[in-house]
Amino acid sequence: MVGDGHRPAGTPLRAAQDEAGVPPGVWKGRGLAAVGLTAGDVVTERQAELLLGEGRHPDADRIERERLEAGDDPATARRATVLGRPIEHNRSPKTEKAKERTPWLAMDLVFRPPSTAHIAWALGDDETRLVLELCQDIARDKTLAWIEDSVAEIRWKGGGKRRARVNDGLIVAVFRHYESRAAESKPLLHDHAVVSIRARRPDDKGTWGNLSADSLMAHIVAADTLYILYFMEEVSARLGWAWEPREVTPGRRPVMEIAGIDQRLIGWQSTRRQQIEDALPVLTAKYEERQGHPPGERAAYALACQAADQTRPPKRTELRSLTELRKRWRTSALRAYGADVVDRLAERARAAAVAVWARVRPVVDIALAAVDVVAVVYVMRGAFKRHHLLAEARRYLAYVLRGRPHQAGLDEQIVQTVVDDYTRPASRRMMTADLRALYPRDTEDQAVLRPLTRKRSAPPYERGRLAAGALAVRVHAARRAERLSSRTRPRAVAVPAASRSHPRPFHSDREAGRVLEQETGVDTLEQTRRTLEAAAAKLQDGIRERALAHGPRPQPAQATASPPHTQQPGTQHTPGRTTGGVT
Repeated sequence: MVGDGHRPAGTPLRAAQDEAGVPPGVWKGRGLAAVGLTAGDVVTERQAELLLGEGRHPDADRIERERLEAGDDPATARRATVLGRPIEHNRSPKTEKAKERTPWLAMDLVFRPPSTAHIAWALGDDETRLVLELCQDIARDKTLAWIEDSVAEIRWKGGGKRRARVNDGLIVAVFRHYESRAAESKPLLHDHAVVSIRARRPDDKGTWGNLSADSLMAHIVAADTLYILYFMEEVSARLGWAWEPREVTPGRRPVMEIAGIDQRLIGWQSTRRQQIEDALPVLTAKYEERQGHPPGERAAYALACQAADQTRPPKRTELRSLTELRKRWRTSALRAYGADVVDRLAERARAAAVAVWARVRPVVDIALAAVDVVAVVYVMRGAFKRHHLLAEARRYLAYVLRGRPHQAGLDEQIVQTVVDDYTRPASRRMMTADLRALYPRDTEDQAVLRPLTRKRSAPPYERGRLAAGALAVRVHAARRAERLSSRTRPRAVAVPAASRSHPRPFHSDREAGRVLEQETGVDTLEQTRRTLEAAAAKLQDGIRERALAHGPRPQPAQATASPPHTQQPGTQHTPGRTTGGVT
């Protein structure tokens, strides 16, 4: 509530926040009306202590006082202020041993923009800073609204067996911070959204219960990708900047950054990352000595977390306002990289955006998006759930659109296409890729794609990208063959439909005015090739017969008379132009 500093004993909260240079927290969420709060109200110390520290009503003091005046005993008056189960229940000697634990009353969700956004916010002018903070507010609030509508579940009964959507929404306290915890203060615009787990059940009694923690945790990555997608769209719409992928680690998943901002400034801003990278080789060497082999994916992630904990500096006692911080950051950047890099930051971002929009066409093809998403998720996870596909679909949209707005529900449409066409059940709760749909058995695609996905020397994401690229080529080839086979031209050859046990329906987008083409099987492509070759040979025979019949200089009147086996009803020949649909 007071940033990364310490609050001296006896100092009021607002005074400590002013000294620390952080704004006061504000309430967010649709569940505020149930406790008499309004979105945008300042979070007071007593409200946070009651709701987030004791699981009670934010105005519990008034409620308890009124109940005592009405004649209730102190225990009954206090119980009237508790939302759901009292935290004292966990410490009661009558409860089971498993319930004798520290009560858990809130979850801290951190909303952090990409690194280049921190740099532009810290080194840009005041107008740019305010616009980026507005983009942060909008992206954060939209993501919280999605969590309320689609993720948050409340549980009750023994072991949380019964679950349902929350009735009113969530109660969230948002606190904004401006800097990182590095030894040297660096810009790090981020928000802490402290979500209370207390929520009302969807019944007529209006009783309170606890949110399902596993539902929230399972969708954290999907929420993160949605927040980044919204933030990119707001920045591009308000500042005219574009985005481009940046590969942090070779072979690993890239991150989206603002185009045109000098990459050296990312190293100047990310001192904590450098500290972690310096400590990681020592931990990795100890792991290899102890285990006898290099760390895998999970072990490497655990070592990185351990390095972050070991290098975490203590909280600072010297506090500065945002104005003073911005002056320090600007002076440091000017000293390191010069005025040309710092002063022309926004100008170069706008120029880079023009170049990005000139070479990148922000169009989403649902069929190509579906094969891309399922290939990456399958290679990286094997078995997966719907929220894994949803997170990857949002990453795909961020990469393809580069900050352009996406149609509402487009991510869900991509995921539904994957589920319908390219997946099969793997267990009661998991699914996996349908390899028969991705790799037809009567083609050589399996021989080409399987080594790509099984290239164990490459990182999983690199193998996923190789598989996705190969599948995209197959989709393009199928579409091209289908377009050639469906042209209504003279001597056009009818192509039989794809033989598939579950034909894929057309996916239409009436608002955008486009229809995605139906997928054609690879066996149909081979049949089309043979048919077209036969048609081409037949056309050459007709040309020779006309040359023999009419001589080297045919007259216009003679050109209309074609041999019976090549003339089709309703077709007229134009002098100087070919009539065939095959070249």
